Amino acid sequence: MPDYHDDLRLAHVLADAADAATMARFKALDLKVETKPDMTPVSEADKAAEEVIRGQLQRARPRDAILGEEYGIEGTGPRRWVIDPIDGTKNYVRGVPVWATLISLMEAAEGGYQPVVGVVSAPALGRRWWAAKGHGAFSGRSLTSASRLHVSRVSKLSDASFAYSSLTGWDDQGRLGGFLDLSREVWRTRAYGDFWPYMMVAEGSVDLCAEPELSLWDMAANAIVVTEAGGTFTGLDGRPGPHSGNAAASNGLLHDEFLGYLNERY
Repeated sequence: MPDYHDDLRLAHVLADAADAATMARFKALDLKVETKPDMTPVSEADKAAEEVIRGQLQRARPRDAILGEEYGIEGTGPRRWVIDPIDGTKNYVRGVPVWATLISLMEAAEGGYQPVVGVVSAPALGRRWWAAKGHGAFSGRSLTSASRLHVSRVSKLSDASFAYSSLTGWDDQGRLGGFLDLSREVWRTRAYGDFWPYMMVAEGSVDLCAEPELSLWDMAANAIVVTEAGGTFTGLDGRPGPHSGNAAASNGLLHDEFLGYLNERY
């Protein structure tokens, strides 16, 4: 099995560069923000962070393809870096510290590209999480100063903590009934949003999380961190991996029951 150590080390270097670019403009009074055609915001920091990452990848991995939220796909081949320069831009532009840069390396495999390396860096929170296929998931200050992550062992929905982003998307998809039924069944619900619930699942502090509408760059890094921590990451359709356009992550013990609620009235 490949160890992916060099790729993981590079992903940390990329995250360091992105952190410098994003933190330099976080809470800046003159931050420039535009609205994209899909009506979501994009800041100058989103663009700067992706440009920095792309520049370093083009020098360090010129044969690899790059897919980023702001500048699309570049290159072809069996290896593809997938980048969300700021996951949580709405938080970022309002000065809320819950946002992160998501960096994943995906490799061609049966069923499509699959993540083999992932780094989630949240500099305003002072946190970073990462994983490589077959080598576990970790959180810490650096590759040499880290703690291994493990999902929880909660096995009953009535004892489970469920995290989500908002109610809007569930209602739009006609899944709100099942979502609300689930929220009544579990021990606790909280709308942490964006990348953070997935990292909490990996850490074992949250047991379930889901979002009804996502892009690949929102999911690839999160997916491998969750699975390497021993959890399960699928679409709402139950398909493993980050390719369903939505996501459900859990400690694995509750996953089928979890999906049943989210699909019960769909």
